Parts: sequence; structure tokens; C-alpha cells
Amino acid sequence: MDFGGRRVGVIGTGSSGTQAIPLIAAQAAHTTVFQRTANFSLPARNRPLDPAEQRALKARYREHRAMVRYSPNGTGRRNNDQSALEVSPEARRAEYEARWQEGGGGFIGAFNDLLADERANDTAADFIRSKIRDIVHDPAVAELLVPRGFPVGSKRVTVDTGYYATYNRDNVTLVDVGSSPIEKIVPTGVRTADATYELDSIVFATGFDAITGAVLAVDIRGRGGRSLREKWAAGPRTYLGLATAGFPNLFLITGPGSPSVISNMVVSIEQHVDWIADLLHHARHGRHGVRRGRTRDAEDTWVAHVNEVADRTLFPRGASWYTGANIPGQAAGLHAVRRRCRHLPPPLRVHRRARLPRLPIPAWSLIRGHARNRGSTSSRNSRIVASTCSCSRSYHCIRRIT
Repeated sequence: MDFGGRRVGVIGTGSSGTQAIPLIAAQAAHTTVFQRTANFSLPARNRPLDPAEQRALKARYREHRAMVRYSPNGTGRRNNDQSALEVSPEARRAEYEARWQEGGGGFIGAFNDLLADERANDTAADFIRSKIRDIVHDPAVAELLVPRGFPVGSKRVTVDTGYYATYNRDNVTLVDVGSSPIEKIVPTGVRTADATYELDSIVFATGFDAITGAVLAVDIRGRGGRSLREKWAAGPRTYLGLATAGFPNLFLITGPGSPSVISNMVVSIEQHVDWIADLLHHARHGRHGVRRGRTRDAEDTWVAHVNEVADRTLFPRGASWYTGANIPGQAAGLHAVRRRCRHLPPPLRVHRRARLPRLPIPAWSLIRGHARNRGSTSSRNSRIVASTCSCSRSYHCIRRIT
């Protein structure tokens, strides 16, 4: 869309807003940005790759894909295995500066405790705040853009091209709707508690109902006719983000309780699709059929595990769309999930990936059974049911039942 000569209002300064605002401001006669919560944003440093760089990447493409597939968040991010509190202030700032100049979300990998220790996180947040104050010329506008009240990384850290510098333009106005809320969209523009802003176009960069919104938009019914919306009324509950008890024929792709949006979504989607495809292939062509049992126990254990892991991080400190905080009334590491899925015994684990080393994590076993009528290989006469397992020998913990 061409905003040339128009007075444009942009409501929202999340990922969509921070990426769109500089482009809109370059076209529009005037751009008014309505900000509720200042966000941490990092320079993207997007640029064309020269032919030599492209050839080098393509030469090691398979190796690169294998590496990101088993990296903690599926991106191959370069992670520093030091605490931010173990190095000198000079060394810490040098690392942050190098990551800032490099661009992208790799900044969060500058030290290993930025998402676990608030004191470490404060050092990163203060660095970004200092950058904002350096870039934005007007001190009052800079202070409005400085994020406060949540750790960096606990909400999605956006990447941008020239976002903060855009506020140095004469044709850009920042409105703090935290102190002067939007009251009404009027025929001439937007009315806040303090003023009316005349606009020709309004861009709503207000986010979306992530994680569960698309699934709950469909009236999915499980056993006994119970709807998924009813089951998840107090918050979504799944096993591995792949399935939910009471809905035996439903598989979720990067559903709630999986790494999902805090990982490389493409890699996470591939892992889920591979696993589901292998399961369906076995159900159709294997010697044994598949039936899930004790699924509620598995689900409860997984939900408790996810909450336990989350509570060891700073993620719960950010009121984010990660947890549905942007939706009124909504209840609120990729490689680890690969390990969990691979700890399911054959034929339910994914076969097409190289094995990972055994790790001392709680083992789950699926109990694989003989056909009830001995000698029969009919799928309806055999079963696979889920059970907790106290054995930690390996993922080959399979017991037979008759």
C-alpha cells in the first residue's frame, strides 16, 4: 500500500509495528505511533549476501541443517557458555556490543544466564536501554521508548531496521497510550483521553490470538462430544504439545506446551510432522495397531514438567502473547522435545534422525502388547498404551502385556 501524502496512525509496537513503522514513516506525510508498552528491539542487520557467502553456506547446507535441528532453539544461535556475572563489566559490554553489531536475536545468547538470572538479565536490558538513549535525540521520547517492568527476552524480542532512529524524523509523533488510553476510533481518526489525532489511515499492529487461537476457532469435539474449548477453558493442556487427552484422533503441530514460538518454528514444525507421519505410517503398515491409554497421566506429567521448567526462567515475568496475556480472559528448548519424542520406543520414535546421547531425564515408556488372540496381527486386537516408567536405562524400556 502506498501511504504517500497520508496521515497514518499505527497502533502497536510489537514485532509487526517495529518493522512496519520505519517504512510507513518514510512514505507518509505524518506518522503517529500509539504505544502502550515499550518493547526491546534489536537491529536486524539485514543485507544482501554476496555470491561467495552464498556458495559457502550452500556448501555446508546439510551440516548446517543438522546442526540447527538439534540446537536448543532450532536456530543454531551462537551461545556463550559463561555467566554475565562472571566477567568484568568491560568484557560484558564488549560481548553485548559485538552481538548488537552482528544483529538479530543472537544477542540473547551473549551469556548463558540471561533468561534465568534477573541480575544477569539487568545487565543486558541496561545495555539496550543505553542504545535507545544514544539513538533517539529527544530525551523525553527516548524515555518513552525505554522498556521497563519486564526482563529482556521474557517477551518476544523484535528485530528491526531503523526503528528507534525513525523517532528522530520530523514527521513522526509518539503517543503514550499507557498514560492516555485510546477511547474511541472516530470518523476523523483516533481519540485518546487527552486528544484527538486526525488520520487518513490506521494500521492495527495489535497482534493476534497465538498458540491456541487457530485451533479453538474450529469447533473440535472429542470423546463424549466435549469441545476442545471447554477442555482448555482454564488453560491448554497437552502432552508434548502434540496431543491432548480425550481427543484421540487429534494431532497438534507446535501446540501449547511445545517449544513453538520460542524456537525456530520451521524446525519445530518439521520435527512434529516427522513424528506424526511416522506414527501414522506405523498404524497403517505396522504389525501392531496403536491405541493411547493413560493419556491423562502423561498429559498431567508433561504440563507439570513444562511449568517447572518455565518457572526456572524469566519467561513468566513478561505479560506476553507467549502466554496469551494479550487476549482478555485467556488463561495463561526444541532439542529437549526431540529427546522426549525419541525416548518413545520403536516404532513410535522418529527413525530418520541420528540418535542423540542418552540423558538422565525421566523416562516414559509405551507398553507394546501382543495381540489378544495369540498369533493374530490384526491391529484392532493389539494395543499400545502409555505408562510412567521408573526405569532410567534407556528409551528401549518396553514391556509386554497380554
